[in-house]
Amino acid sequence: MSAFVARNDEGVERLLERQNTNPESRWQGAIPDATGLHEPGTASGVLVSGVAAYFTAESKFYHDAQLRKRMKMAADHLTRVQSKDGNFDLLITNFNSPPDTAFIMRNVATAAYLANKFGDRELFGWMEPSMQRGADGLLKGGIHTPNHRWVACAALAQLQEVLKRPELIGRIDEWLAEGIDIDEDGQYSEQSTTMYNAHVDNCLVTVADKLKRPELLEPVRKNLETMLYLLHPNYEVVTEISHRQDRNTIGNMGYYWFALRYMARHDNNGQLETVARVFEPDRGSLALLMEYSELQKAGPSPKPVPDNYSKYFPHSNLVHIRRGKTSASIIPRDNSRFFAVRRGEAVVSGVRFAAAFFGKGQFIPTDASEKNGVWTLEETLEGPYFQPLTDGRKQPWGVDNWYEFRKYREQTEVSEFHYTAEVKEVENGFDVRIRAEGTDWVPLAVEVNLREGGEIEGVVEAPDGAEAYILESGYATYRRGGDELRFGPGLAETRYTQVRGAEPKLAGPSVYITGYTPFDRTLEFRWG
Repeated sequence: MSAFVARNDEGVERLLERQNTNPESRWQGAIPDATGLHEPGTASGVLVSGVAAYFTAESKFYHDAQLRKRMKMAADHLTRVQSKDGNFDLLITNFNSPPDTAFIMRNVATAAYLANKFGDRELFGWMEPSMQRGADGLLKGGIHTPNHRWVACAALAQLQEVLKRPELIGRIDEWLAEGIDIDEDGQYSEQSTTMYNAHVDNCLVTVADKLKRPELLEPVRKNLETMLYLLHPNYEVVTEISHRQDRNTIGNMGYYWFALRYMARHDNNGQLETVARVFEPDRGSLALLMEYSELQKAGPSPKPVPDNYSKYFPHSNLVHIRRGKTSASIIPRDNSRFFAVRRGEAVVSGVRFAAAFFGKGQFIPTDASEKNGVWTLEETLEGPYFQPLTDGRKQPWGVDNWYEFRKYREQTEVSEFHYTAEVKEVENGFDVRIRAEGTDWVPLAVEVNLREGGEIEGVVEAPDGAEAYILESGYATYRRGGDELRFGPGLAETRYTQVRGAEPKLAGPSVYITGYTPFDRTLEFRWG
C-alpha cells in the first residue's frame, strides 16, 4: 500500500504544480500540455488521483484543504467545457466526442465512487452535474473505432453504479449485443498490443465487475493468455501486428496492469501475477486499488512466463519465437518489415529489402508457407510498357485520366520479377536467405535496421542517408546494453542504398547489403 500511496502522491504533486488556477481563464482547473492546449481529460486526472490521496490516511494530501480546492476547480472545468450534448472535446482531433467523454467519465466515476464510499456528499455533488450530462451523451452518442464500444460500456456501468440510472444498462446491452470482437488468436480487431487491447481488457473487467457478468471475463482471459506469447525478454511486446498508431513502436504491457492484477487474483494465475508485478511500480493505481475489492486480495505465487516456443498466429499474421534471451518475429504477409530479431538488448528492429524495379520494388510478401521449420515468403511483380490505343477508343485527354485508360492498352516488353525470403532458425541464431530474379542487373539493397543506443563495428558510412551504413564484407557486430549480435556476410556491389520506389529509411541506424540481380544471399544472425 505504501508504494501505491507514494506513487499517487508524486502524481498529485505534478498535477497541482501544473494546474491552471487563473480564475479568468476558460481553462482553469485543467492542465496545459507543451503546446498550451488544456485537454479536459487532465481535469479528470486531477479528480481521480486527488480523491484517492484525499481519503488515504497515509497520504501527505490526506484531508488537505488546498487539494480539495483544486479538485473543485477540476470539477468546475469539466462542467464548464462540456457540450450541450454532454460531451467533451479532444482538442487535438475530436469535437463533441462521445468516445472521449467515455474515457473522461471513467476517471470521474471512480472519483465519485470513492467520494460516496467515504461519505463526502459535497465532493460528490461537485462532480455530479458533469456525470449526469456525460451519461446523457453516452446514452445516444456514437463511436469511431472498435474499442470505443467497450470504453462506453465501462463508463456507463460506472455511472450507473453512482447515479442509479437503470437506463444506462440498456445502452450497455445495445453495444454488447454486437458481440466481443476477439479472434481465434486472442486478438481484438485493432490488434493494438500496447494500447487498445489493454483498454478493451480493462473495460470488459469493469463491466463484468460492476454488472456481475463474469462471462465478459472470458475474452479478457483469452487476450491476456495470448499476450504472454508476445513478450520479448525485457517485457516489451510485439507491436508489428498492430492496426493502430503503436505499430512498430517500442512498448510494453503497462496499460494492462488493472486487468492483469484483477485476472491474476480472479483466476489464481501466477503468470499474470508475474507480469502485473513487473508494471505495478509504474502503473499501479491507488484509486483502482481502493475501488475494486478483487485487487485488494492476496495474489497467487508468481510463475515464469513462457520463454521457449515457436508460435504461429494466423489471424494476426505473425510467427513469434522465444528462446530465453532471444526473441524473433516473422511477418509472413503484407509487411515490408518481414523479420525482426533481438538478443537481449541488442535489437534488430527490422529486415527489409527493395530493388529498383520500375519504382515499385519494395518487397512486401503476398504468399507464405512453412515446411520443416523454414518460412518461405514470396512476391511476384511485373513491369510492362504500353502500346497506342488501337481499338478505336479515344481517350479524353486530361490531367486526371491517364491511368484510368492505361488498362485498355496492350502491354509489351513485360519484365518479370520474383522475390523469395526464407527464414530458418539455427543454433545460436537465424538464417535469412534473400533471392531476387527474373530481370537481370537490377540494383537491390537489403536494410538491417538497429535500435538506437548501441555500437556498430565492421561497417562504413553510406553516401545517401543519415545513420546509414554499408557492410562491405565480413560481419557486423552490434552491441547494446551488454548484449551482442553479429550479422553478415556483407556485400557492396553498389553504394545505392535508398533505392527508388523503396519505402523511406527506417528511423535509427540501418546497415545495408547491396548487389544486382540475380541476387541470392543468406544473411546470418548469430550470438554466443
